[in-house]
This record gives sequence, C-alpha cells and structure tokens, in this order.
Amino acid sequence: MKTHQIIPHRSRLPGVEAWSLFSEHAFPRHAHDQFGIGVITAGAQKSWSGAGTVESAVGDVIMVNPGEMHDGSPIGGAREWHILYLEPSLVLRELADELGGGDVEFRPVARDRSLAAEVIKLLGSLESVGASCDDAQEQLLACLVRIMQRYRMSGPRLPRTSPAIARAVEWIDAEPDAATPLCELAAACGMSRFQLIRGFMRDMGTTPHAYRIQQRVRLARRCLAQGHCAAEAAALSGFADQSHLTRAFVRQLGITPARYHAALA
Repeated sequence: MKTHQIIPHRSRLPGVEAWSLFSEHAFPRHAHDQFGIGVITAGAQKSWSGAGTVESAVGDVIMVNPGEMHDGSPIGGAREWHILYLEPSLVLRELADELGGGDVEFRPVARDRSLAAEVIKLLGSLESVGASCDDAQEQLLACLVRIMQRYRMSGPRLPRTSPAIARAVEWIDAEPDAATPLCELAAACGMSRFQLIRGFMRDMGTTPHAYRIQQRVRLARRCLAQGHCAAEAAALSGFADQSHLTRAFVRQLGITPARYHAALA
C-alpha cells in the first residue's frame, strides 16, 4: 500500500490554507483556484507546469498559479512538502502597489534556501498560539516580496490555447456541473470530436471530460469552503452522488471532501 498522509494546519489569516503532505501519490493534471507556495522537505518530485516539466527536491520552493494546469509524481519514493494556498484576492491586495494594476504569475520552482526558510517561518507564524496576526501578515508579505523580486514569471512561456480550444475551455468553465455531450461541445467550437480531443490534449494536457471533472472538483472545494457538507457539494458541482465526488476529490487533491470540510470548520 502506498504511503499517503495529509495534515491540515490551523491558519490565523483569512484566505490562507496550510497543509503538510508525505506521499507517494501521483496527482493527475489539475488546477487550483489559489496561489500555492510550498517547500519540499524530503524526497523529490517531477511536475508538469505552465513553464514545462520541472523537478524539485529537498529545500526547493514550489509554486503554482490560480488556474494553472499541473501534476506531481514522486521520484524514487515518497516526498514530503508543506504548502500554503493563498486566495488570489489576498495576494493581489498585498501586492497592489508593486503590480500597479497588473497581473502576477510565479515560477514553478525556486532553488532558494532563504525563501524556503521564510515560507517555513510563515507556516510557524500561522500556527503559533503566541504569534499575533500582525506577525503572520508580516511574514506573508516578506515571502511575497521576495518571490516578486526574484521569481515572477517573465519571458517566453508555453503557447497559450488556440482560439477554438479556448472557447471549449470557456464553455466548460462557465458550467462545469453541466453534462454537455462531446459532439455538442465540438460543434459549438467549430470542430469535429477528434479535432477537439486532439487540440484539448495538446493545449491543456488532458481530455475535455477529465478537465470537466477537475473543474467540478474545484467547484466542490469552493462549496465545502462556503460551509456546504460533502453531499450538498456533490449535488451543487454536478457529481452523481457523494461517492463519485469523493473518488475524484481524493485523486485530484489527496484528501476526502469530508476531511477537507472538517479542516476548514
């Protein structure tokens, strides 16, 4: 049986989730609604990201952007990492002066021991009973400033989606809970079913059906964060029942909906 442990941590800051994982689980391609900033503390992993395929090992800082497709597989056994998920509104608010109304995109991996130490310190500030919210906010801002100075994405990126595939993505994103037939989706984008699947796999790294399931999981996560129970989240996000949601949720996020809901309570 493969090793898989996931531990939620208490967070003193609104809009910030903190998790620790020690796992051999291979996460399929998926995306989060939040920014992710974490540190690998044991083992190593290989990931597909918006900047291509990258590897990360002990001491590396791993980052992900909202909506960015990525995956993660262990290299040579279980790896351990501690990660913060930050609501985009929080990040953009903290960086408003720096961005000047612009956008932000983080690199997937930073080999920076000082930044890693700052992220670990921030995790401690979030949990520490003796630390104030001001301490945690200061540590968060210090991490974001360092990332913006050194690890903001710039220069060439992987090609964005083609116009036809972008339409398909927008269609699915608008109603992830809908059961739109493949033929209808392809026709709406002016493509054959074969062209749609081929183009979707090229641009998104997955099939339209798998992408829809991923978007349903993201919708279910938001429902859980709003206080809905797992059964309600399943119904609201288009899953046939709670067991279907649980299987997809665990595969994508490594934790059951019920446990995720309890961790946020």
